Amino acid sequence: MVGHLDELTPHAGDLEPDEQYDGFGFADVSFTDADAGDCHFLDCAFSNVSFSGGRLRKSRFTDVAMREVRFVSSDLAESGWLDTTLTGCALAGVQVFSASLRRVTFRDCKLDSVNFRSGELIDVQFENCLLRDAEFGGATLQRVSFAGCTLTRADFSRATCTKVDLRGAELGITAGYESLRGTTIDSVQLVALAPRLAHHLGITITD
Repeated sequence: MVGHLDELTPHAGDLEPDEQYDGFGFADVSFTDADAGDCHFLDCAFSNVSFSGGRLRKSRFTDVAMREVRFVSSDLAESGWLDTTLTGCALAGVQVFSASLRRVTFRDCKLDSVNFRSGELIDVQFENCLLRDAEFGGATLQRVSFAGCTLTRADFSRATCTKVDLRGAELGITAGYESLRGTTIDSVQLVALAPRLAHHLGITITD
């Protein structure tokens, strides 16, 4: 597992594509339009780091800890995430489509217009996160939970859900009600969702 930031080798300079970064600490740095596709970040830690734009497509993050990291309009499509924790991070306008996330935790994060379309999320936990305009269309979600989260205008169209736990979340789902099979919700959420579920099923409610 990744060590504390001060136990890792401090990284200096820019990022390069097709590189392996093993045991590095990234702190208090900004990367603008970084070209870091096909990299492997192994046993690394990121603290107070920002990515503005940039290409990290097909990069892998293994045993990585991220704290207060900001991604804005970054390309993380087809990336791989394993045993990684993101705490207090912000992602805005980020492309994560066709990515693989396994045993990943998002804690106290803000995700705005993040595209997980056609991705694979297995054993992923969203804890106390804000997800606005999150796109899960065509994604596979297995053992994913959203405890304490707020979902606003989330799209689950054509998603495949298996043992997805939505309990404890505020659900603002605008598309993909047919894909909620395989999810668990509580009775309060059911009452809130009932009008939209009825509309989706073509049921008219009148007294």
